[in-house]
Amino acid sequence: MLDDVHTRAATVAPASFDPEAQTIEATISTFADVPRRDERGAYLERLDPAGLNASGLIGAPLLDGHRQGSGRDVIGTVEAVRMDSGRLVATIRLTRASDAAPLVARITEGTLKGVSVGYTVARWVETTDPQTRQRVRTAAVWSITEVSAVPIPADPGAHFRSNPMLDDNQPDPAAEIRALVRSAGLPAETADSLIGAGADIVAAKAAVFDAVQTRAAARPVIRAHVGASAEDPATLIRRQSDALAVRMAGGTPADDVKPFLADSLLDTARGALTRAGQSVRGLSADDVFARAAHTTSDFPLVVSNAMNKVALDGYAAAQSPLKALARQRTLPNFKASTSIRLGEVGRLEPLAESGEITATCRAENGESFKLATYARRIDVTRELLINDDLGLLGDLTRAFGEAAAATEADIMVALLTGNPDLSDGTPVFDASRGNIGGAGDPDVASLDAARKAMRSVTGLDGKTLIAVTPKYLLVGPELETLAESFLASIYAAATEDVNPFSGKLTLMVEPRITDDSWYVFADPARLPSLQYGYLSSAQGVQIQRQDSWNTLGMSYRAWLDFGAGWMDWRGAYLTPGS
Repeated sequence: MLDDVHTRAATVAPASFDPEAQTIEATISTFADVPRRDERGAYLERLDPAGLNASGLIGAPLLDGHRQGSGRDVIGTVEAVRMDSGRLVATIRLTRASDAAPLVARITEGTLKGVSVGYTVARWVETTDPQTRQRVRTAAVWSITEVSAVPIPADPGAHFRSNPMLDDNQPDPAAEIRALVRSAGLPAETADSLIGAGADIVAAKAAVFDAVQTRAAARPVIRAHVGASAEDPATLIRRQSDALAVRMAGGTPADDVKPFLADSLLDTARGALTRAGQSVRGLSADDVFARAAHTTSDFPLVVSNAMNKVALDGYAAAQSPLKALARQRTLPNFKASTSIRLGEVGRLEPLAESGEITATCRAENGESFKLATYARRIDVTRELLINDDLGLLGDLTRAFGEAAAATEADIMVALLTGNPDLSDGTPVFDASRGNIGGAGDPDVASLDAARKAMRSVTGLDGKTLIAVTPKYLLVGPELETLAESFLASIYAAATEDVNPFSGKLTLMVEPRITDDSWYVFADPARLPSLQYGYLSSAQGVQIQRQDSWNTLGMSYRAWLDFGAGWMDWRGAYLTPGS
């Protein structure tokens, strides 16, 4: 879930400015620890370079002090980024607009030296530093949304570069010591003392560790009693989210959720700000929602969790029956993934008098597919927040889940009806494979032909019978009633009227099959024909907050990392419509 927008700053040195190209280089992040504070107290915030999603950084704006009120606040754009000795370096093209000339002049002459980045965090990992015992929150998945020119930096190693060959490859020991002391929460005099004594970074770390331990030993021990689970932040967020989801989409709340059902969105936002240590006295509804949305309060998380619950309910209810015919996979990335199928080993052979066991080999083939991302955005307007219109918000959120399910169904139906070529160059359904029947509606004769064809399918060695058992009959709306009637168990007075397929095939109806073609599938647990997958870290529809200053409210986005493909033709049989 996206957290609030964070910023970090650095210093500027202008000699890398190219007046002809109007570009300047800046070290926008050294990934140094920064001290922060939340409702649980002080902690170190750490950015994981491996978790940076830099896809949106190219073209990101250079702003005047993080201001986003108008187009005049944009004073440049990021043209290129690279990693250089563990630091993130950007090439920024400055604007030539006359209204920004004074600010650009300060940058190019070196008067304005601060650089700051605004970023959002999709996933946090919390640990404890083994030396200082201080709480550390690491941004494991994060992205930079903008770069700003600021007067006072926080990251001593991030700056507009004066000499690209000197700035980043030769770190300033004094700056590192000051950053270390600041991260530990020690006074600036400690850094001055260490620097004056000529301490290197190793000696400084040892001294800082001793100082932190001494400070901890001098503090009085405070024993806090954790009372009812409602006082626990995680439990409170869960209860408020569940209550909000019930108000959005209905349902029966758990007993511990009921006390929060009467809370409006405004009540929830005020409570979140209060828990974050902020006063709400005298604030208007607009101010409450603005602060709750753009600070470290848990209000956005409560709303996001509730929206996720409602969206997932809609997503589950709108699932395509085709997913029941396929094997689900999880993929670690967006590269093409090949599913390898090993052939059969044939039969065991008699053991020779010599006792030698004959070796055999297994053929193999593989079909591949890859993931793609599908997304939409929803804006929770200030009118909706103030009016507490949770019914409308619930409808919109549920529609997100249904849209994700419809997207999956469209992809899988297109895969089914498109009859693509497999890795051997032959379409899935082809006369050479023997898995296409003659045109006509499902009846005893046509299903008998399908069953015989599937029973006689051999493995990759072309010899071993697989003995595929038909389990599912898949039709569109055109054949639904006919198929139901055919598969119904009816007492037959004469032998010739007996339907041998009653109770043996499960009917599935996919409304996106628009003609009167029909399919027979084997049990995917025995022989899967189709496959679909999700990104391992984001299975199913995902909803997260998207920080936005374009609307007086909050923005949320829904996305789906999904892909589908064929695995094997042997478990599927097609009969074209008449």
